Amino acid sequence: MAVEFKRAGFLTKIVVLVLLIYMAVTLLELRGRIQALQEKGDSLADQVNDQRWENRKLEDAIANSSDPDMLEQVARDRGYVEQNEILFVDVAN
Repeated sequence: MAVEFKRAGFLTKIVVLVLLIYMAVTLLELRGRIQALQEKGDSLADQVNDQRWENRKLEDAIANSSDPDMLEQVARDRGYVEQNEILFVDVAN
C-alpha cells in the first residue's frame, strides 16, 4: 500500500511563509531583549561590587575607630587642626 502525498496548495505555502517570518521576527526581538537584560545584569553586578568595596571600607573604619591615627586622619579630613598648628587653604582650585 503506497502512501500518496497531496501537493501543498498556494494558500498553505503563504501561511507557512508568514509563520516563518513571524518566528524570525520574534526570535530577533527576544535576542535584543536578552542582550538588554544581560547588559542590565552586568551593570547591577558592577553596582554590587562597588557597594561591597564601600562596605569593606566602612567595616575597616569601624574596626579601627579607636585607633588614634585613624581618629586624627578623620579629624584632619574634616578640617580640624591640632593646637598651635596653622591650616593653609588652597583657594586657587
